[in-house]
Amino acid sequence: MRGSETYQQVLDGDLLIRGLSTDDLPRALSIERQGHSYPWTEALFRDCFRANYRLWAACHGDLLVGYAVVAYMFDEAHLLNLCVDPRWQGQGAGRRLLRHLLSEAAREQMVQTILEVRLSNDTAYRLYSVEGFEEIGRRPEFYPNGDGREDARVMALQFPA
Repeated sequence: MRGSETYQQVLDGDLLIRGLSTDDLPRALSIERQGHSYPWTEALFRDCFRANYRLWAACHGDLLVGYAVVAYMFDEAHLLNLCVDPRWQGQGAGRRLLRHLLSEAAREQMVQTILEVRLSNDTAYRLYSVEGFEEIGRRPEFYPNGDGREDARVMALQFPA
């Protein structure tokens, strides 16, 4: 089932994971601007509403508190963006989104999930490591930053055969 569909799953009480829709974009863009120094544009988000992408929303009631965007390429899921509203960080929404997208990728018979994370983003790096991702390489000057560019860690999680 694609992330843009109305699939819903209740996790840990009040948090709902469902497909992100185009109606969610104003709130997603607000979270994106709060969470990233170099946020995605609306056009970039809209370009992800395609068959080989999965877009997930974490909601508390009707309030979107986080989202994830995953591209499926052959047998690999590539986590492109996972962001949680700063007011909701540290409460498990990011971990639940991550676990959900991993579960869906495994269910859809992906072999692995890969991602890039800024070298300076220790919080995300710790989350991914605890959830089983391993660093498999680096992408030099992958991310823009105030002083030029910043390297990315490339991380992967293999699914059991």
